[in-house]
Amino acid sequence: MKKILSAIIALTLAAAMCGCQSQQNEAENQTGSQSEAATELTAAKSTDSSAESTDSSAFDPYAIESRYDIGDEMFEKRDGVDYGTVEKDVSYYSTTAEDDKQCNILLPPGYDEAEKYPVMYVFHGFGGSHSDQIDDDSYLTLLYGNMLNDGLTVPIIIVNVDMYTDKQSEKESFSEEQLRFSYDKAIDDVAVDLMPFIEKTYSVKTGRENTAVAGMSEGGAKSLCTGFKWLDKFGYIAGFAPDTGVIPTEYYKGTFWNTPVFEEFPKPNESNTPYYLYMTVGSKDPWNIDCTLYYRDVLDQMGVKNQTDLAEGYEHDYIFWRQCFYNYLSKIFR
Repeated sequence: MKKILSAIIALTLAAAMCGCQSQQNEAENQTGSQSEAATELTAAKSTDSSAESTDSSAFDPYAIESRYDIGDEMFEKRDGVDYGTVEKDVSYYSTTAEDDKQCNILLPPGYDEAEKYPVMYVFHGFGGSHSDQIDDDSYLTLLYGNMLNDGLTVPIIIVNVDMYTDKQSEKESFSEEQLRFSYDKAIDDVAVDLMPFIEKTYSVKTGRENTAVAGMSEGGAKSLCTGFKWLDKFGYIAGFAPDTGVIPTEYYKGTFWNTPVFEEFPKPNESNTPYYLYMTVGSKDPWNIDCTLYYRDVLDQMGVKNQTDLAEGYEHDYIFWRQCFYNYLSKIFR
């Protein structure tokens, strides 16, 4: 009887031990499966992150065809859209002018001094002022707000420059010729005086990769001059129907309009080649088709990459400038 009981107990213990081992193996298998799944998930996330990084670094503004069919609704005020803050007549001292100068500044919606923002400097046209493009409900203020709201551009600070760069008390007496040469001084004023003021006063990202310049007509010429003279400071350069007077041309020869700032375009090197150089002119522009295309041809011969458009049907006015700014804002700082 004792032998029978001993045998029963031994069989029971053996079965229990087998059960425990089976449960342990099952637990190990489950742990292994969970670990393998976690590894796969981590790898997937890593792959996704790598893909996003690749897509971001591969952004090429030159690969994007410019559009000149943007409807009026993009330039109109919408309900529920934050258009940022316009700071008017902001004063700074210009050593170039030896006097105080003013500019208008657009701070993006939600401007936060804990964040840092790229900066775009904008030159007005001949006879204009620092409130032509940036003001309450101005076309550039509304366009930028709508584009940012629609995810078509990035948060930036826009500075509307006053190209007049002389004693303010003399401005009213200046002739057109005197104004032209006063505007030339803005090329240095922006880089030497205005940029340091903006960088000291506002929360901005510094460096050429975070700095753009643009302008239309006479301001387009000054934008090209500023960008090329200060290639170490400006990574993005745009001239919308730029005037003569950047380099020597045959157009308006013998007039103050064609007194060149450069004998030739300064040639960029590997460290200061523009990230994006954009020029454009309307096919019905009465003044600046030839010189814009001439600038393009010279730059092409120099091997300087640029995107230059002849926009069908457009003239020399703000209707065209609006289209130009849409294209530029969609491609810079991306």
